[in-house]
Amino acid sequence: MSTKGFIIYLLSSFSVALLSALLLPRTSNYKHYSSISPPSHDYGFGNDKLWPELKVGWRVALATVIGFLGSAFGTVGGVGGGGIFVPMLTLIVGFDTKSAAALSKCMIMGASTASVWYNLRVPHPTKEVPIIDYDLALLFQPMLMLGITVGVVLSVVFPYWLITVLIIILFIGSSSRSFFKGTQMWREETLLKKEMARQRATLVNFRGELLIDTEYEQLFPKEEKSSMQIFCFNLKWKRILILMFVWVSFLLLQVIKNDVKICSVWYWVLFCLQFPIALLVFGYEAVKLYKGHKERVSTGNPESICEASIEWTVLHILFCALCGILGGTVGGLLGSGGGFILGPLLIEIGVIPQVASATATFVMMFSSSLSVVEFYLLKRFPIPYALYLTAVSVLAGFWGQYFVRKLMVILKRASIIVFILSGVIFASALTMGVVGIDKSIKMIQHHEFMGFLDFCSSQ
Repeated sequence: MSTKGFIIYLLSSFSVALLSALLLPRTSNYKHYSSISPPSHDYGFGNDKLWPELKVGWRVALATVIGFLGSAFGTVGGVGGGGIFVPMLTLIVGFDTKSAAALSKCMIMGASTASVWYNLRVPHPTKEVPIIDYDLALLFQPMLMLGITVGVVLSVVFPYWLITVLIIILFIGSSSRSFFKGTQMWREETLLKKEMARQRATLVNFRGELLIDTEYEQLFPKEEKSSMQIFCFNLKWKRILILMFVWVSFLLLQVIKNDVKICSVWYWVLFCLQFPIALLVFGYEAVKLYKGHKERVSTGNPESICEASIEWTVLHILFCALCGILGGTVGGLLGSGGGFILGPLLIEIGVIPQVASATATFVMMFSSSLSVVEFYLLKRFPIPYALYLTAVSVLAGFWGQYFVRKLMVILKRASIIVFILSGVIFASALTMGVVGIDKSIKMIQHHEFMGFLDFCSSQ
């Protein structure tokens, strides 16, 4: 599937799904099931909290195994794993949908934080730059967090079946595209390994003499850095402080908004204040990338200030903004950190897999932690389960990165990350699809309303 074909597939499929929902009549008398990822106010699939007791048993054991594997592979692929955690917590452990989404955020936060900690101690594989691309993080993080707030609103308005259909369409298309990119990278790596093997087998010196299996040492060997030196080099405090500013600003607005009457004037004022904050930081980074690109073109300098290989034109910058909001919206609907869009997108625009994974998990750490703090203030999850599952995810995030990095060194194939990303997204499409279809069938059997809802009257 080419990039153009992927975009056409998404636009046509989404249009058909939305038009189908619009054809359904609207009514104010309904009983509505919640979305997959509930917003910060109480509504949806029942108001009763289902919080099973944390005790040793097959349910907790199975959830631990699935949570560990989901966190390990999810953080390596840069997608988090929310599409696996939510069904696991509802179907296996027995949590209600809202509590499962909140606990899912805790697991994503734990895994992404451990992954970031590991990546900060890893050098860039090809350049003398941090492995986390802070330029791309600053470009996508504010739009991603803005998209999450939009997704929360849409999760109230959109019917449950429509959310399920959109997620299946997006995840199947995204996993297929990522798998296609992975196979391309695998073939390129195979050709590169064959070429390097051929060069090592036959080398010719300056006198034309054939040398076989000859190894040369560099005249000036590359200086090896310690873990602490790499850690300090990977940290860019100025960029991190800007990201923290966005994080704190969104958190304050969300906390204040939770105490304001829904759909009041102040509620919408606080909601709209998120837009200038996100656009300010996005605009700052977009202008920097645009000016840097124009300067490189005028001077003929091929070096890019960020990992992405695209030209930073106005159209491409707007496209990245749209993708950031789309990723956040999916995160708001699903209960994930938005990595299901950001991870594949970074690969698509030319970022190497190691940097794409590190950057996506870095951004997810901010978006997921924001939701966790808000859910904690709203008492949306049981503390014992949250601490236990977060600890499992922290271990999984660290060891997942460790083993996959070692495997990449042994096989000399970075495409492994892309295949893992594709696999996690496809697994999420299956789990979310099965759960969503099952609940949608039950809604039809109970003659539930299947059209768009009014946001204010649904609270």
